[in-house]
Amino acid sequence: MPGAGTAVTIGAYDGVHLGHRALLADLSARARAAGLSTVVVTFDRHPASVVRPESAPRQLTGLEQKLELLASCGIDRTLVVPFDARRAAESAEDFVEEVLVDQLSARLVVVGEDFHFGRGRTGNVALLRRLGQTYGFDVVGVGLTGDGHDAVSSTRIRTLIAAGDVEGAARLLGRPHEVRGAVVRGDGRGGPELGFPTANLAVDDDIALPADAVYAGHFRREDGTVHRAAISVGRRPTFYEPGTAPVLVEAYVLHFEGDLYGEAAAVSFAHRLRDEQRFESIEALVAQMRADVEATERVLASVEHP
Repeated sequence: MPGAGTAVTIGAYDGVHLGHRALLADLSARARAAGLSTVVVTFDRHPASVVRPESAPRQLTGLEQKLELLASCGIDRTLVVPFDARRAAESAEDFVEEVLVDQLSARLVVVGEDFHFGRGRTGNVALLRRLGQTYGFDVVGVGLTGDGHDAVSSTRIRTLIAAGDVEGAARLLGRPHEVRGAVVRGDGRGGPELGFPTANLAVDDDIALPADAVYAGHFRREDGTVHRAAISVGRRPTFYEPGTAPVLVEAYVLHFEGDLYGEAAAVSFAHRLRDEQRFESIEALVAQMRADVEATERVLASVEHP
């Protein structure tokens, strides 16, 4: 059984992608060999949202989903550190003493080789190694090469998602990109006017959304049941002038009838079907929506939802 000492990794772990998973597997293997329990130290928000909010990246996962994904990797414990102005001003040395030494009794620290932390990002692998000699923990810096070749990074995945390449993003995430939110009322025209009632997801503003387009994917209800879905991400240009409508995530849930309002749901993106476009008539839009649903059925026929 693992003793009191811990094997620790630290980071935002946004997306818990294949690179992260490779590092966590390495951490677990080293911990087992040394008889240590495993701990992930992460933050309740992305540090950039406090340090440089004007350029903070959109997140691949909310905190709830991130914790679920970390648990699925077999990690013994996740410590969520609140990241605020005080934490941003804390020196790397103080963070190590407070969190790694006093709270976790760290004996091994495994981080990405480009890991930085502490005030002004002055902490790095070299500093950790120096402090490890003082406090009695070993340090390993590893590369995040989860796809077997190039480095995998959350930034690279965000770029793919922003371009609408959800299949490329899924290859690096190890699963389809997913967004979560409550089902809320939209314009109310989907069912009565168009014949395709949609579930509109209220997604947090800091979550990364794919490019405006129509996608084939899946809709997971609060009770865990999963349905195929044709998903629109965009600003409904047939009904609104450019720049006047907010981005909306709308899912037409195939082979489903019922009231979804108020449910907590998740939408995952399997394949990009087409760009968002403006139609000259409601009839033309409805014809295209019918084609989108048929294309969704074809695309997902051979795709098993994870």
